[in-house]
Amino acid sequence: MPKQLAQERKYNFQEVALGYSHDQAKAEAERCLQCKRPKCVEGCPVGVDIPKFIQALKSGEMSQAVVALKAKNNLPGICGRVCPQEVQCEQRCVLGKKGDPVAIGRLERYVADWDLCQEKSVWCEKATPTGKKVAVVGSGPAGLTCAADLARIGHEVIILEALHDAGGVLIYGIPEFRLPRGIVKSEIEYIKSLGAKLNLDVVVGRQIQVKELLEDGFDAVFLGIGAGAPRFLNIPGENLSGIYSANEYLTRINLMKAYRFPDYDTPVQKGKIVAVVGGGNVAMDAARCALRLGANEVHLIYRRSRQEMPARRGEIENAEDEGVIFDYLTNPTRFIGDERGRVKAMEIVQMELGEADESGRRIPRIKKGSEHIMPVEIVIIAVGTAPNPLISSCTPELKITKWGTLVVDERCRTTMPGVWAGGDITSGGATVIGAMGAGKTAAADMDKWLRMEGK
Repeated sequence: MPKQLAQERKYNFQEVALGYSHDQAKAEAERCLQCKRPKCVEGCPVGVDIPKFIQALKSGEMSQAVVALKAKNNLPGICGRVCPQEVQCEQRCVLGKKGDPVAIGRLERYVADWDLCQEKSVWCEKATPTGKKVAVVGSGPAGLTCAADLARIGHEVIILEALHDAGGVLIYGIPEFRLPRGIVKSEIEYIKSLGAKLNLDVVVGRQIQVKELLEDGFDAVFLGIGAGAPRFLNIPGENLSGIYSANEYLTRINLMKAYRFPDYDTPVQKGKIVAVVGGGNVAMDAARCALRLGANEVHLIYRRSRQEMPARRGEIENAEDEGVIFDYLTNPTRFIGDERGRVKAMEIVQMELGEADESGRRIPRIKKGSEHIMPVEIVIIAVGTAPNPLISSCTPELKITKWGTLVVDERCRTTMPGVWAGGDITSGGATVIGAMGAGKTAAADMDKWLRMEGK
């Protein structure tokens, strides 16, 4: 897929991947073998009929391609950009056994972008109202998917979002150069066109409780509140000025538009030497944002090797092309501040890999005597997230795990009658498409429950 040149894009927040042209999309679609038993569909967490939408694209039936996509996926423009197709649908493609699999994600993006360019979305059917009312708490991928599926089949859906803008992690966590805000907003508008209503600045757990929602006219509640609380390293000096959690850093940049300060009111500290600690997609996003804010050097500090890094291969390659310096097998042990309380350096150690842990990744161990000092001006901690306990702490009916996630069964039912949950609040930090799959599972079960009047 065409991209902005690395030496140009590292200075702007415009989308890096430029998308297929019509001819490129058609040529790629023609590679699909239209398997009788398509394994790619088995690899899709929301069950998109992949051969069907690709066949429609190949035949020039773009409206039919959109219908085939949106029958299962309410956010195709988002998924086509940020979902890890390489380890899901594309990994199952039979062409991948001897060469490159069909670029399913890129074709999904092409079809979705074609649809967004039309005056009216192809799929805007509305079912007969059922008379049932559902509250969806959170407007991230899980909540949006659940809301869309329920609204499409006739239930009254109210989405309650704590922030001043909808989209959850899609809008505050993922940078504009990877997922343009316009795409997110357009797909939210599509969900609203299905009948879902959106109420912003509503903090469930503070302004209103889950129990009160069920007492005040809602027949069911879905909790899709994500896992937005940051995790830290818990090492000396971590409270120094200039050290950010990736959550705060990316929220300031993406949601609050700190990269356009002072045109927007929220600032973010900048530095010539920036260190990002972590190895996931969030770490890549933070490192690439730091480059765009003017850093001379951005170091990605990761305690394992490139092979163990959990970020998508494409995002690692993009960061490398843009000039991020990868310091593998290294880990910070303490941060050092100046007389003003600002971080000025960090002590790091070299690591070596031992036996594999339960996840299959080899356990990193410190090399004795490898301590050394690295000067830094800004540090961003990107080592994972945890659920915000706001709702669970004031809703004793909701059982939680030792990690703070909500306990749910295979239908996404919580331990509180009439309440479902899905996405990062139940799984911990995971993928957009995984959260969407949970939203679909919950919506299907909620529909059955509502039509049986809760019996």
